[in-house]
Amino acid sequence: MKLIEKELVSAQENVKVRSRLLLIIGIILVASNLRAPITAISPLLGYMRADLPLSNTMTGFLTTLPLLAFAGLSPFVSQLARKWGMELLVFFALCFMVFGSLIRPFGGIPVLLFGTFLIGLAIAVGNVLLPSLIKKEFPFKMGLMTGIYSISMNVSAMLASGLSVPIAVNAGLGWQGALVIWSVFAVIALLVWLPQLRHNTRTAPANVAVTPKRQNIWKSPLAWKITIFMGMQSTVFYVMVAWLPGILIDQGIASAQAGFMLSILQLGILPFTFVVPIIASKMKSQQPIVIVMCLLLLAGTGGLMFGSGYIWLITASVFIIGIASGTAFSVCMMFFNLRTTTAIEAADLSGMAQSIGYLLAAAMPTLFGFLHDLTGGYVIPLGILIFATLVLFITGLDAARDKKVFSK
Repeated sequence: MKLIEKELVSAQENVKVRSRLLLIIGIILVASNLRAPITAISPLLGYMRADLPLSNTMTGFLTTLPLLAFAGLSPFVSQLARKWGMELLVFFALCFMVFGSLIRPFGGIPVLLFGTFLIGLAIAVGNVLLPSLIKKEFPFKMGLMTGIYSISMNVSAMLASGLSVPIAVNAGLGWQGALVIWSVFAVIALLVWLPQLRHNTRTAPANVAVTPKRQNIWKSPLAWKITIFMGMQSTVFYVMVAWLPGILIDQGIASAQAGFMLSILQLGILPFTFVVPIIASKMKSQQPIVIVMCLLLLAGTGGLMFGSGYIWLITASVFIIGIASGTAFSVCMMFFNLRTTTAIEAADLSGMAQSIGYLLAAAMPTLFGFLHDLTGGYVIPLGILIFATLVLFITGLDAARDKKVFSK
């Protein structure tokens, strides 16, 4: 009997291990689809404009549309998750992702925009729920799992931006074929996620403390500081992605080399999106990380402003901004978990912060371009990064203190 009981316990443990491993793989695959469908489009825009009557305005709207979807849906994701369950909502989001990815290359501009919007809605769900899901399922490994989630997202984004043109041109698939290839990863994520539907719950688990009355996250001063922090770190990233090649070409750097600098930016981002959450999770206060991050961002922006003619300084500055940007993103993702008590609170905070944050991210590159047109140069527009750094410093110092969004 004891032998049978021992074998049963061993079998149950093996099932549990396989279940956790499958969840981790599912999180990695979902995270891998949260940026790649967007970054895959940017390098292909020239080929798309050759086939479709895309004006400059329509091209800009196509790249901004996902951010608008993020901002519009994010505040409601946590409420939908409470009604339907996190696992089921992620499943629906992946269905939207697959459908939008498969239809957008075919059918002209209206279908392209509709498919991109569906993808934006799907990504909004993943953006909000993955940090909350990690808090619920891995409460003692939040730093490690946040690092895995973040680096999966950024590696796939880099691969999509770097390989889309070779797939379209060298493989002879065209821009439509390249976009369809990336949709395969959404299909794989959907299939791997299916087993998680067995664990779908509509309420917080019994082992998670639940407040007697759900409080309004929008009335928390700390939540607003984290939200503004989210907006400023998004501003830094999307301004750099949109305008870095133009800034460098204006300084006399060849267009091919200017495009390569985006890879330097990503190389700075990648390792720190994995390392920083692990470090941050072991600290009571993340203020030292915020201070170093802001100093690096100031140094990198200064190098871009005044490093014209010194390619080594420009390269170092771009890499440093990448380090600061990756650090800011990772710290912000950790704030969602470290400053909340329950997974539902984490989802509420994530939804609030990403809604406002991506609205700012959608607006700031346009403001950057307006300032460039107004001044004829890039020094004044780069002041946006200085402003963002100062706001990151002010809001980050308080958000990094060891307290909760609803603490008195």
